[in-house]
Amino acid sequence: MAESQNIEYKKSWRDEYLKWICGFANAQGGTLVIGKDDSGNVVGIKKSKKLLEDIPNKVRDILGIIIEVNLHIKNDKEFIEIKVDAYPSPVNYKGQYHFRSGSTKQQLKGAALDRFLLSKQGLNWDGVPLPNIDPGDFDSNAFNRFRSMAIKSGRMEESVMSDTEENIIENLMLKEGAHIKRAGALLFHKTPERFVTGAYIKIGFFRTDSDLLYQDEIHGNLFAQAEKTLDLLLFKGIIPDLQGKSISEVGKKSSLKSSLKSSLKIRLLMQEDKNITIPKIAEQIGITERGVKKQISKLKADGKIKRVGPDKGGFWQVIK
Repeated sequence: MAESQNIEYKKSWRDEYLKWICGFANAQGGTLVIGKDDSGNVVGIKKSKKLLEDIPNKVRDILGIIIEVNLHIKNDKEFIEIKVDAYPSPVNYKGQYHFRSGSTKQQLKGAALDRFLLSKQGLNWDGVPLPNIDPGDFDSNAFNRFRSMAIKSGRMEESVMSDTEENIIENLMLKEGAHIKRAGALLFHKTPERFVTGAYIKIGFFRTDSDLLYQDEIHGNLFAQAEKTLDLLLFKGIIPDLQGKSISEVGKKSSLKSSLKSSLKIRLLMQEDKNITIPKIAEQIGITERGVKKQISKLKADGKIKRVGPDKGGFWQVIK
């Protein structure tokens, strides 16, 4: 039998092979055979009785696990079979974490080691509880957006609209003990980058492979990032009165970008639901009804939208 993900052959024993046993224990388990070549042919071993005693003791003392060690004889040649079970908890060799992947052994480091240790604890990266998160720093607009999207998707009833922010966190299982999990910070915190470095979106437009024409960074929680990303892409791609302008000039006009943000959202909401009401628009985009009415008046004046029929019983038409 050839070597595989769960079988490793060694001609003779070396203490460094404790790393291979560690790798099997951290993966799916496996068998380390001492006294066979890479093709699985028996070459025999010396001092088999001593190895039968030394190997289990070293594994126990250094790795802290128990293994099964068996002596076999084939064609008058002895070889040892070391059977290693997969362990639910992390196993380390002198502070190093090894892992059997395919037919090779790898030493886990950095992010790979973090993921491995979390998985052995039954946790995912986003399920790690974080200290020092103040619920007072959560973004109410993010919760409003969640409520709206949850109802619209049909996954939750309208009663979620009256749920407190604390109840939403509890119901989504985003809290462990007194601590908010990493996913909670990413979803609802005003500045999640305080806890997760690099948790933002960067968008760039390249004229060529090396010529960056412009770039934008989008920060905030995941709800805000999703909305702002869509707004930005639409702003730079489909707004008619900006076509043909210098992109660098547009990029500098952050105030112009901000003023168009709400009006663009209103047009998108009206396009999605022509019967949408002003209170519903205000709720969806997080501004006052007065602010919505002001934006609608401007959109009408600019010929971007029009009201067909009366206020009650009519509908919105978005003019492309």
